[in-house]
Amino acid sequence: MPQLKRVTVYFDPSLHKALRVKAAHTDRSLSELVNAAVQQTLGEDAQDLATFAERAKEPALSFEDVLKDLRRRGKL
Repeated sequence: MPQLKRVTVYFDPSLHKALRVKAAHTDRSLSELVNAAVQQTLGEDAQDLATFAERAKEPALSFEDVLKDLRRRGKL
């Protein structure tokens, strides 16, 4: 198991209550819930950045060209 770091985090009281309730219902600790949420958020960010990098070489389309194409295809 990796060495854990202790930090102080301040939660809005209603959020803290919701976390405590979820922790009780799922039999997980607050730390486990917060770690999972942060990992998910960072993972989504990494996925977004990877997608942006993959699409960086795609040609840029002007807004007007997109509108014309949508009208041509009967979508607008």
